Amino acid sequence: MCGIVGYIGHREAYPIIIKGLKRLEYRGYDSAGIVLYNDDEFKLSKTKGKVSDLEEKASKEIDNKGTMGMGHTRWATHGVPNDVNSHPHYSNSGELVIIHNGIIENYEPLKIELINRGYTFKSDTDTEVLVNLIEEIQKSKNLKLGKAVQVALNQVVGAYAICVMDLKKPNEIVAARLGSPLAIGLGENEFFIASDASPFIEYTNNAIYLEDEEMAIIRLNKPVKIRKIKDDQLVSPYIQELQLNLEQIEKGGFEHFMLKEIHEQPDVIKDTFRGRLLSDKGIIRMAGVEDNLEKFTRAKRIVIVACGTSWHAGLVAEYMIEEFARIPVEVEYASEFRYRNPIINEDDVIIAISQSGETADTLAAIKLAKEKGAFVFGVCNVVGSSIARETHAGAYTHAGPEIGVASTKAFTTQITVLALIALRLAKEKGTLSHSEYLRNLVELELIPEKVKEALLADSEIIKIAEVYKDSNNCLYLGRGFNYPVALEGALKLKEISYIHAEGYPAAEMKHGPIALIDEQMPVIVIAPNQNHYDKVVSNIQEIKARSGKIIALVSKGDVQVRKLADHVIEMPQSTEALTSIIATIPLQLLSYHIAVMRECNVDQPRNLAKSVTVE
Repeated sequence: MCGIVGYIGHREAYPIIIKGLKRLEYRGYDSAGIVLYNDDEFKLSKTKGKVSDLEEKASKEIDNKGTMGMGHTRWATHGVPNDVNSHPHYSNSGELVIIHNGIIENYEPLKIELINRGYTFKSDTDTEVLVNLIEEIQKSKNLKLGKAVQVALNQVVGAYAICVMDLKKPNEIVAARLGSPLAIGLGENEFFIASDASPFIEYTNNAIYLEDEEMAIIRLNKPVKIRKIKDDQLVSPYIQELQLNLEQIEKGGFEHFMLKEIHEQPDVIKDTFRGRLLSDKGIIRMAGVEDNLEKFTRAKRIVIVACGTSWHAGLVAEYMIEEFARIPVEVEYASEFRYRNPIINEDDVIIAISQSGETADTLAAIKLAKEKGAFVFGVCNVVGSSIARETHAGAYTHAGPEIGVASTKAFTTQITVLALIALRLAKEKGTLSHSEYLRNLVELELIPEKVKEALLADSEIIKIAEVYKDSNNCLYLGRGFNYPVALEGALKLKEISYIHAEGYPAAEMKHGPIALIDEQMPVIVIAPNQNHYDKVVSNIQEIKARSGKIIALVSKGDVQVRKLADHVIEMPQSTEALTSIIATIPLQLLSYHIAVMRECNVDQPRNLAKSVTVE
């Protein structure tokens, strides 16, 4: 949840760390802090609020010189967001300083033990407990910093990515991870540490991604030394070449990252199927699927595990795989799956979906499924992420960095990958006629242009947003493939505008939600002219009979729904399955514009972080 940045080298550390924190602010923005080593002492500044608040405060509090330091942007877990609970945290002596992403679950008994040994605590955080535990071990056992960190981490329970500096070691940073991501950038006589590669991409394209239960000793002018935390085994680091570029993590002239990422969808969807989809030849090529085709086709069922928006993509995939390939599919919240002793067999296939590839609950679900002997296939966006490494095989979405906290292009590219998988399995199993198979391939290849066309409704959507920006509640309805789209549309509105919204299957409206409908209730109905059209029209008539306000997403040229709806947004026609991608676009724009009109922080909505790396 939190963002970590560290630097040791020949440049001034302050500007590198501050810039890096700004790029990682999507991971947490309750508070921020920085510590620099300069003139044989630590210079620290931290504050509640955003990185811009830190910049203002640091300019008055510390000398910004020094070539070693680290910074942190926080999403609060233990302790409310305030100056004291902000990171970095000192040990009692002031000789050690730490930043931490994660949760130390057994911090309370450790804290009691340390208090009994004379330690005092200024904050409410678990992190301050950890840095004092390291200090106690270091001093009582007369250990070097790296060894003391290792011993301490063998005593804690939970998840962490940490960086620790020692006043007596002016050219060394110790880093470690378990469950939370951490990357080390390798430059010329300099090293960068960060939660992901975005803070150092302009300085180097070479990085080491620490694996779970690994720690790194990073010393100036020496190779990075990596050891296993549990058994002290030395590890040969794997240096990965980064594919990220600076342009991808800038706004590119858009007011917000979210708006930029919405408008990137025609290109990133095309990037996702580029080289995989050859519609003119009737071919789908996906190495992760081809190499494991027998596992998929012989599977008695497929279980999809995911969280949030990725769970909604999983629901679309359930409909697609069952419709096309006739394989039973279950979709599970990873957070529930991991704790309920699920029945998993060796002939099951588990598909794990995550934008970041670091979602803690999804990672835990993967490990559980592997322990039970299932084949696990990952769908994620971030190359080199934990899920990409933990799964047996997988496919990247190629959406590029998604900085806005509310997922947009991640969702549509996930559906694109899952559609490719469903169609490839259908071809192998012979469960679709050849003509239907080819028709879906052609339609999938046309989706980027149809998404581009859907974006042209923006001006009409702005007018609708103006009408409903002050609503307190909103209902989203869809049938079939568009029910998950309704869920996703409602989630987007909740996330960024703070309007209460619910997504429902349209047929379920009469089983409760209809009681909420009055002249104050806007109802967004996804009503393309496809299967269930007449049923959706009936639902709309029921809403109108109760004075509800109808915003309808309809196929281009629709007449019947237009007569009933208060507002209409047209979208291009496609197959029923692939309409789920197109229909998503207007709902993203509607949420975006309502949030902007309500003066909400679109890219950094309150209480949310981009990557949920702790429970």
